[in-house]
Amino acid sequence: MERRSPRPPNHLPIDELHRMPALVVLDRLPSPALAVDRLGTILFANDSFCDMVGHSPEELLQMEFEHIFYSLPADDRWVALVGTGAKRLVELRHKSGHSVWASMSKSAMRRRDDTVALVTFHDRTEELWLNDDNPGVTTQAG
Repeated sequence: MERRSPRPPNHLPIDELHRMPALVVLDRLPSPALAVDRLGTILFANDSFCDMVGHSPEELLQMEFEHIFYSLPADDRWVALVGTGAKRLVELRHKSGHSVWASMSKSAMRRRDDTVALVTFHDRTEELWLNDDNPGVTTQAG
């Protein structure tokens, strides 16, 4: 049960956002979200991301970023996270071994001195399986 303190009479909704911790906001996002440091250590994964790849948050926090991919979208993992252009189609590795195809955003944190990358994903697996124009979409499970 979530307990909230009573709001002051002149309390605006934006004040609520200012007080809310970032991890609470990230965890409540309906889109899969992942935070990774420059070394590739997974720092945070919201429930939506965990559901998409079949791992618990605890399992993901023990993994490196590159281990959730069948192949990284760039030679440099930081470039893969921060991004060089539009959303990229990536092939993630589900816990059960099958491929999860998703669009990966550029990092929301893009300053040169940022030490954390925050990316979101959009699961496109079903869409790509149903689209006959994508014959290269196959599973890696075996």
